[in-house]
Amino acid sequence: MEMDFIIGLAVIVFFASMVHGSIGFGFGMISTPLIALFTDIQTTIMLMLIPTMVVNIASIVSEGKFFEAIKKFWFIITLMVIGSIIGTILLVYTNSEFFKLLLAFIIFLYLIQSRINIKAAFVSKYPKASTYFLGIVGGTISGLTNVVAPLMIMYTLELKYSKKDTIQLSNLCFLFTKIGQLAVFLYFGTFTMHTFEISLLSLLAIAVGLFFGVKLKRKIDKELYKKILQGLLFIIASMLVVVSV
Repeated sequence: MEMDFIIGLAVIVFFASMVHGSIGFGFGMISTPLIALFTDIQTTIMLMLIPTMVVNIASIVSEGKFFEAIKKFWFIITLMVIGSIIGTILLVYTNSEFFKLLLAFIIFLYLIQSRINIKAAFVSKYPKASTYFLGIVGGTISGLTNVVAPLMIMYTLELKYSKKDTIQLSNLCFLFTKIGQLAVFLYFGTFTMHTFEISLLSLLAIAVGLFFGVKLKRKIDKELYKKILQGLLFIIASMLVVVSV
């Protein structure tokens, strides 16, 4: 890969990790579509594997009580790992541009949900079935696009999870699904040493981004900040649609 791409990757992961550090989530949702504008979706997800795991680990540690969270959410985490493995196998065999459109759709769904607060009453009415759905379907979507925020938000809101539980669940699911994805890529021989080296180069940018994100968290107006990010996501998703059709 050209040096320009590596520099661009560092800038993107810096910005995405700063967002994540300031609001507790968002790394994958920001970084994945931005990088996907310049390469295929499979390469994008492989490049984001290690950075995403590092960011998730940092967020989990900052929230504390790791083993309690594992004990509480182990079932849905297991389902999401299974779903993610299914999605990653589909990605390896097809690597279709259609998945960029799917990624754009997921982002638009997130933006719509955040605007009108979509209710998902079936989640509270059928919590067990909803858990299976989020785990398998959400995990598959995560494996294909690296993003599953809308489903996760609706699920946790309807079950009235605390902000801390929501952040822990999101980060734990992403961490373990990324481990599952890495195993699949290694099995098929698509995750190369070159990809690993480029991923490692981005870790410094992530560390700096998280540091500034935590600092920013204490100073910004959260509502204004979220509106700016939503506008940015809308632009990115629209660009994904343009480059995919």
